Amino acid sequence: LHVMKTHATTAALAIVPWFILGIEAFSVPRPNIRSPTQLASTTTPASADALQSTNNDVESSKRTLGSQELLMLPRQYRPKLDKGEDAFPSMSHVSVTLLSATPSIEALSQAIEMAMDTHPLLRCHVEGDGEPDERIDLFQMVRKGEPNPCTFVAPNEKTFTSKDVLRVVDVDGTDTDALAKSWQDNFSTDIDDGSWYKNASKGPLWRLTLHRLNNGDGQCALVFASNHAISDQGSVNMLVDQMIADVASIEESGKISNKATSQKIPMAMEDSVLGIENRWSDVQTEGISPSTLKYVADKAAEGFRNPVILPDSEKAGDSTLSAITTIMGQSAGGEIEAERKTVLQFRTLSKETTAALLEACRTNGVTITNALTAAAALTSSDFIDGGDAKAGTKRNYKVLQSLDMRRFGAQLDKCDTVACMAGSNDLMLGPIQDRSGETVRSNPESSENQKMFWALSREGRMQTNKFVSSDGPVHAVRVFDFAMTISDMNNLVDLTARSKDSQGRAYSAGISNNGVYERQAAVKRDDTSERGNIQIKHGKYEVLDVFYGTPHSRSGCLYSVSTITVDGSMKLTFNPASPIVSEETNAEYADAFVELLEKVVASSSSSPAGNFLSNLNISEGSLSLVAAACGAVGIAIHAGAWSEFFTNLSVMKDNVADPKDFWDAVNFWIFFAVGHPLLQPILWISDVLHGSPGPMVLDLVPASFLMANILFIGLTAFSKEFRNALNVAALSAFLTYVGAGLDGQAGLGDFNLQLNDSYQGQVVKGCPAYEDVRQPSMNDFDLDKYQGKWYEQKFHDWTQFKEVYDTTLDIKLTPDRLGWIDDFGVKGPAPDSAKLSWDKSPVANGAHYFLFGRVDANDPPGILREKGFGVEFPDYIVDVKKDPTTGEYTEAIQFQCLERGGVRVFEGINFMSRNPVMTEEELTAMHQRAKAAGMYPYGAAPEQMHTVARRGVEEPQIDNNWQQMWHAIGVDRLLELLTESIEDGGR
Repeated sequence: LHVMKTHATTAALAIVPWFILGIEAFSVPRPNIRSPTQLASTTTPASADALQSTNNDVESSKRTLGSQELLMLPRQYRPKLDKGEDAFPSMSHVSVTLLSATPSIEALSQAIEMAMDTHPLLRCHVEGDGEPDERIDLFQMVRKGEPNPCTFVAPNEKTFTSKDVLRVVDVDGTDTDALAKSWQDNFSTDIDDGSWYKNASKGPLWRLTLHRLNNGDGQCALVFASNHAISDQGSVNMLVDQMIADVASIEESGKISNKATSQKIPMAMEDSVLGIENRWSDVQTEGISPSTLKYVADKAAEGFRNPVILPDSEKAGDSTLSAITTIMGQSAGGEIEAERKTVLQFRTLSKETTAALLEACRTNGVTITNALTAAAALTSSDFIDGGDAKAGTKRNYKVLQSLDMRRFGAQLDKCDTVACMAGSNDLMLGPIQDRSGETVRSNPESSENQKMFWALSREGRMQTNKFVSSDGPVHAVRVFDFAMTISDMNNLVDLTARSKDSQGRAYSAGISNNGVYERQAAVKRDDTSERGNIQIKHGKYEVLDVFYGTPHSRSGCLYSVSTITVDGSMKLTFNPASPIVSEETNAEYADAFVELLEKVVASSSSSPAGNFLSNLNISEGSLSLVAAACGAVGIAIHAGAWSEFFTNLSVMKDNVADPKDFWDAVNFWIFFAVGHPLLQPILWISDVLHGSPGPMVLDLVPASFLMANILFIGLTAFSKEFRNALNVAALSAFLTYVGAGLDGQAGLGDFNLQLNDSYQGQVVKGCPAYEDVRQPSMNDFDLDKYQGKWYEQKFHDWTQFKEVYDTTLDIKLTPDRLGWIDDFGVKGPAPDSAKLSWDKSPVANGAHYFLFGRVDANDPPGILREKGFGVEFPDYIVDVKKDPTTGEYTEAIQFQCLERGGVRVFEGINFMSRNPVMTEEELTAMHQRAKAAGMYPYGAAPEQMHTVARRGVEEPQIDNNWQQMWHAIGVDRLLELLTESIEDGGR
């Protein structure tokens, strides 16, 4: 359902990975920010009411739109409106329900008005234009501020009646063919109706059309149409079921015998998935985790597989170049002139075939949705050549798979009311040879053809499971919310929709499977404690068919299928965009799709599914043996360190009373233990990039590097055995690197990971008291003198990275003197860490994070408190050196230590000076003062500390083609904006 969102994200991904990876890899601060895990753990379903009571003015009557709703509405783009260009059209949602009998207008009108009383978004309008305070980048795409956000307003008093939404069409005829033509024409008109936005400020944002035969008896059709911002198919099923049940009750007894319970305005999809007060506007970079960055990188990498998005009869442009062109505010390849519209076909899979499909899916260990995505890819391969067959041609297919986002993340929305919670994930299937669907249909009994179909189904299952198990839905929502908040994503959608290169296509095919109609929950009613399920029949009204769809005419999939199973029979809607896909081609595609399913399931009972590993062309058991051998090597090299680590972990667990305290400390350790090894391949790839020989592309990237990437990605895409071996090797390397950190062999300064680690052969347990390390120089310590800018000279601290340089700390107290703020500045990577690429980084000229803490009145002077990732620990100021003339502090030694259950989890030691550069004699003197403080066993000895690299205060800012590119696309301004937002959030 959510193709426009993901299509818009595709363009942004060309830049976002470099930007986020640069910040995360080279600018990770010490722990003071809540992790996504912590944020999720503090959110409970009960807090959903808090959102509705705090965000709404009067009895939950108002709520600002979420990012997904802003895309559907859509939020407009003032620079284009000021030029006199048309407003962006809304995205519609259409669903038709065929009934066995026709209700009276009176009963239906009463049921509609009860529905509007029940569901706030059915009586809402939208206030606010959503314009930012300013757009701060060169291409007028990056937003700052939003003083007048788009807001749903649902007055409690009755502002609309059924007359505002109900239309009646009297069909000229008495047979079902005439009825079908009438509602299908209505469906075709409504699905491309983008005019909802023009009425958004007044409302309502939906309508219902009754198609009835002239004789007023027999079958009828109810066509629901809305702005997609307020509805998805699951909630519309519930709504229509409510209205049918109410009509039956009214006609039987003259009233609604058990009224539906009035609902509050629903939360936004971002709140349901991420948790309350966890949007980008609430948490900014606190919500970004390494897993989020990996999700972004994986999305960016999809483009390198070059999935087909247009038939050969249409010329598609280069996807990477198109993305860059779009970000620069232009439609790739110029603007297309031909207007696109939806073409429709409706099909039904018999009860027998639907049941056989379900049984075959169970036998092969997949879901019906997995089988539908396989059928979509195979059927698309029959039409992708545009009628000009090319023997032996293979292609990759990117299939959009719709998801009900209520099932993921915090899962706060329970589909109690009409709302839109539609999302999606992408499947990359292939390479698939052209006309493969035709091959399967022509000989479905063939074991090879059966293997092809079910292998694709399993591949879809595997990718879906991986997406869900890695919190992909959460990352997808967070990334899109970030992009929508800081940029004009709707303008990117508009540019790609008008592009000649893509013609608005982002996917080879799309599948939206809404599941089984009768298994979905019905509306809550006043006199019933538990919600029942939707019913096929209420009184004389039986649901015969349900078809639904959202438009792909402007932007979306090349081929699109929406399905729902009603009374055991699957209903399918095919709704691609013409002229890319003609009426005739769509009809042929629909027939081929249904035939493929019918023939595959008819032959499945006589064709064994085969062993899964054999489908992967890997000998059974060999992958497990390789994985075990490689993983064992990574652990065995540092077996003693791993054993010591788990022993300490067990002691800590036994000694910590509250499990939350234990896991907060462990999660804190895990976050940074994972972060360091992830950085190494980034640095290596960067140096390979800038060390590759040959001519340069756009004066930025060597052509040989691009070719090597194409070969590597091709090998990865086409060989599952290579892909599996690569995963095993990566896991082994990761375990080996972490093991080296536990063993003290990966750099004692920044990656000494062991718990209760030893010094000179003696294990040192726990953390010292402040009095044990505090030096006489701290007598009469003045916190005001401690404020100001410090240059970090050395550290022993695994929350920092040895790859950064020019690290500074600008410390200041809050006005109430109860807290402190540390402007933590870094540049990266350091020249010695990435000799060929250090000056190409987006943060080569610096980036800033703001660390926050508190001053506890119960602590002696010299102790500050730091908090992050669910843990709080003291920051001891152990020693200061004073200017003999002024008394100002010129040098300082910090010591942070985290202990749980008698086990030291983390120690951080920092040598700081007011001068950028210190002599060896001065540094040696600091080591001696640290030794006198008893800090050598905790990491203050010279061999245990990392010296921060410095480029020189007088050195000019770095300026080269890469820095000019970062500036041209607004990265420096975006970094400034992020810095300001983090600082404001900390206050």
